[in-house]
Amino acid sequence: MSRACRIRRVPLLATLLALLPFAGAFAQAPAADNELLFRDVRVLDTARGKLGAPTDVLVRGNLIAAIGADARPSSAATIVEGRGRTLMPGLIDAHWHSTFTALSQADMLAPDATPEKLAATVAAESRSTLMRGFTSVRDAGGPVFELKAAIDAGKLSGPRIWPSGAFVSQTSGHGDLRQPHERSRRFFGKPSLAEEMGATFIADGRDEVLTAVRENLRFGASQIKLMAGGGTSSEYDPLDVTQYTLDEMRAAVEAAEDWNTYVTVHAYHPRSVRRAIDAGVKCVEHGQLLDEETLRLMAEKGVWLSLQVLMDDSPDMAEARRIKRRPVIEGQQKIWPLAKQLGVKLAWGTDFLFEPGINPQQNAYLLKLLPWFTPAEILKLATHDNAQLLALSGPRSPYPGPLGVVREGALADLILVDGDPLADLSLIADPAVHFDLIVKDGVIVKEAP
Repeated sequence: MSRACRIRRVPLLATLLALLPFAGAFAQAPAADNELLFRDVRVLDTARGKLGAPTDVLVRGNLIAAIGADARPSSAATIVEGRGRTLMPGLIDAHWHSTFTALSQADMLAPDATPEKLAATVAAESRSTLMRGFTSVRDAGGPVFELKAAIDAGKLSGPRIWPSGAFVSQTSGHGDLRQPHERSRRFFGKPSLAEEMGATFIADGRDEVLTAVRENLRFGASQIKLMAGGGTSSEYDPLDVTQYTLDEMRAAVEAAEDWNTYVTVHAYHPRSVRRAIDAGVKCVEHGQLLDEETLRLMAEKGVWLSLQVLMDDSPDMAEARRIKRRPVIEGQQKIWPLAKQLGVKLAWGTDFLFEPGINPQQNAYLLKLLPWFTPAEILKLATHDNAQLLALSGPRSPYPGPLGVVREGALADLILVDGDPLADLSLIADPAVHFDLIVKDGVIVKEAP
């Protein structure tokens, strides 16, 4: 066995809890009586697209305690002079892969790769994500539970994570990540490397799907990610195929609903999405090939569409993948305005995967929505609306409390912006320059020098 293969048999994130050098200076949760007063700020109401008059905002513990005249701090409060700057909710990415966005495939296969080195890379990217103002992410599949535990324990710096855990995929599905030499676990009794590292469950038939879903829930999944159709980055499944039978999908939904949460599916085309809706799925990831009839059905049933503006083909992309992606890239030009017009519940995410060089563009990808949405609508998507999707996890949400808004009683995830992003959305695209202060869970995690 090659050294790279031996390395990948060890859980990549098993060492994260010990990586204290990556812990942020403000990573620890605030005391219940900790106070932070923002004086003379203009609150951005992203739900209504309005910028308020100058006011004060008091944070106590990890909650917004008061706004306006009632924002009376104690003598021990930390005072932030707003000087008329904008106070807005933290950003939310509804389709993020905390591990696989940090690592390239070359990183994982490199001769000098070790679990410690890979885990350090993931930890560093987690901190960078938070420093871009993304205080919450919904992890749409992959090894993530150790990272989330380390962040929640204050040992690492990073966003709140709503974890899906391992992808649930049929054999030959979008989550069948086996290398060519790896044979079926069912017939030959050996789990694949991707299964051992917590990236995926290859599950066929009702019983195996139930077990895979329940395993993810056991580890703390806030929602379940099921592969329901072909993908553009996978080896074995053409884009047009439908994955999982109705009975298998229903099994996943039943297991999730028994835990009072939901299933989201990877799917592009109408046949797979209609089957998912029949099975009771509450959210669809991607959907760039959907027709108007299916979108109307989603609107009628209240099914979420978690959409992305996928990046253009990169110069080093394999030709086979480039061909596979072409209809999806073309489809996103019509799916965004049509879904908006038909009243589909929309969420926004990036879905960066195995190309860490583009991660610094996470904020800038919001600007790619400008052909179809106003700046106010874009800011609402990335805060208020994405927060509503996170809330779909119900009691399985790891962080109870309102997010995506600046109001009394909401969780204190906040960004102090130098300027008005409603008037100039490009401010959002350069967080290093324009985000003067970032607060997560009531604690300052970034402050301009």
